[in-house]
Amino acid sequence: MPRGIAHVVSLPWQALEAGFCRHPEISTRRDGGWKSCDFPALVFLVEHPEYGYLLFDTGYSRHFLAATRPFPERLYVCVTPVTLRAGGSVREQLMSRGIDAAGIRHVFISHFHGDHVGGLPDFPAARIYCAREAWDDLTRRSRWSRVRNGLLRELAPAELAPRLTFFEDLPALQLAAELTPFDSGRDLFGDGTLAAIALPGHAAGHWGLSFHDGKRRVFLLGDAAWSSDALRAGHPPPRLTTSWLGDTAGYRQTFDALHRIAVERPDVLLVPSHCSEFRP
Repeated sequence: MPRGIAHVVSLPWQALEAGFCRHPEISTRRDGGWKSCDFPALVFLVEHPEYGYLLFDTGYSRHFLAATRPFPERLYVCVTPVTLRAGGSVREQLMSRGIDAAGIRHVFISHFHGDHVGGLPDFPAARIYCAREAWDDLTRRSRWSRVRNGLLRELAPAELAPRLTFFEDLPALQLAAELTPFDSGRDLFGDGTLAAIALPGHAAGHWGLSFHDGKRRVFLLGDAAWSSDALRAGHPPPRLTTSWLGDTAGYRQTFDALHRIAVERPDVLLVPSHCSEFRP
């Protein structure tokens, strides 16, 4: 049973775009067309008054580009062409804002697909929060199996293990009523301000993060949806996409729950990690 209740504390946040890839729209929503669209790799910077900066995912970086040069890893960028402009990594963007990589004390990983952990090596001092399920899935797969599932071991090597905190080990947290039908999560910092919430289906150990920014409840969704418009309209990705990457039944259940929030609670800001509406 949840042991605490989420607290309303104002946490400033901003979106950063660390590169983008291109896909036909129909690969991410079943009513989409065949025209290729940009899908930004969005990273979210959250500032906590006591615990400092937290990153939600890390986008693409030079480390991702290096990790996808060998075969079979380069198949990743053949299937999913990536663009990362000069100075476009999250580390470089933070530096331009006067934030050194050493100032990032916490990194939340929604899941271990390469576009979400591409910049992880740039933050060698940060505590990393992720699902044990996701880490175990990454470590047990063969090299070919990882590539097929969008995972790049070089970006999350075994040496990370001492810096990991698993969501499953954190205290349970009763969620704010506006997030119904989600009722419980995990208390990231133990103060009720940041709730890690399981969003199964897209990948093993896929989680989102919710907090309040002083104006509204914010829910960072990772890849539980690819666009806010598709979520509002109730158009999930086609079965081919969800079955290739994860579990279609689980994905649809999560998507339907988020669609309900989108329809019933427009005061909640639902933020998918590849939605162009949130490009800075």
